Amino acid sequence: MQIRSKAYLQMISHLRGLRALLSWTDDPATKEPSLMLIFVAVLLALLLAILEVDQHSAALQSLGLLGDPPGTQPNFTGP
Repeated sequence: MQIRSKAYLQMISHLRGLRALLSWTDDPATKEPSLMLIFVAVLLALLLAILEVDQHSAALQSLGLLGDPPGTQPNFTGP
């Protein structure tokens, strides 16, 4: 008969408990997404939009979609 250590039996017990928590019988489609996941997705979409505008800024300026409209100069009145 093989004698198992207490640490080994404890590890097996923890793994069985973890397996019960992660049971695949629950339908993952019915679970709600976490707020952190939604926040990260929105943040990544915003960063992607910023990078796209930055990458194509020269083309957008030539079309007049980015920057000052042509013919308008800022009017700074000094002291």
